[in-house]
Amino acid sequence: MKSMAGSTHLPPPDIFSNSLYTFYIGQNDFTSQLKDIGTEGVLHKLMPQVVSEIANTVKEIYHEIGGRTFWILNMAPVGCYPSFLAQLPRNTTHLDVYGCIKSYNDAVVKYNQMLKDKLAQTRKDLPHASVILVDVYSVMLELFRHPKKHGLQYGPKACCGYGGGEYNYHPQVLCGNSKVIDGNNISATACEDPCNYVSWDGIHATEAANKLVTAAILNGSTFDPHFSLSKRCHLRDER
Repeated sequence: MKSMAGSTHLPPPDIFSNSLYTFYIGQNDFTSQLKDIGTEGVLHKLMPQVVSEIANTVKEIYHEIGGRTFWILNMAPVGCYPSFLAQLPRNTTHLDVYGCIKSYNDAVVKYNQMLKDKLAQTRKDLPHASVILVDVYSVMLELFRHPKKHGLQYGPKACCGYGGGEYNYHPQVLCGNSKVIDGNNISATACEDPCNYVSWDGIHATEAANKLVTAAILNGSTFDPHFSLSKRCHLRDER
């Protein structure tokens, strides 16, 4: 039998040092424990470990395979997510003037600052790396607060959901699913105009919102510290 070892094609070594490594993690860790231990519990018990794991992974890629350019996206404003808003008491006093849960977004801001501080130390540890914080929080917050300024219509309201009303979200019937509740078979279906929504299913963003976030990233307005995208990527305007 002929060995195939000689036909193995490995990427050139410099591909790892010239690649862009992106991280967008931590949101599930944050949101999954909010009901059980509250925002303070999440911030002090869980999220320090998350930021440490992010920093350690960056260092591992740097030392083990030669990665040099890292984008770490911070957390979006989960306090504006329909999935949480729909489960609040109707007479809640926890909302800000834009209809988002103030305590949740305040906690996200604290987490994002924790992440920012950790990455600042990571840059000192890896002087030859570009460790860039990408501020998607501010972009998404702007879309939720002022959707019409950006060509959208609905902020904290899900396109794909059930129930209509302010949030169009039912915690027992998620997007694309059906369930019998109180003897009625109900289905969570998509709206006909997702291009007008920030939120797709109460948790994830629509394609329209993601395009706006991507545009903000590509124009460099979200980077901390400043990063010259043209040095790493060859961009084409295909509009």
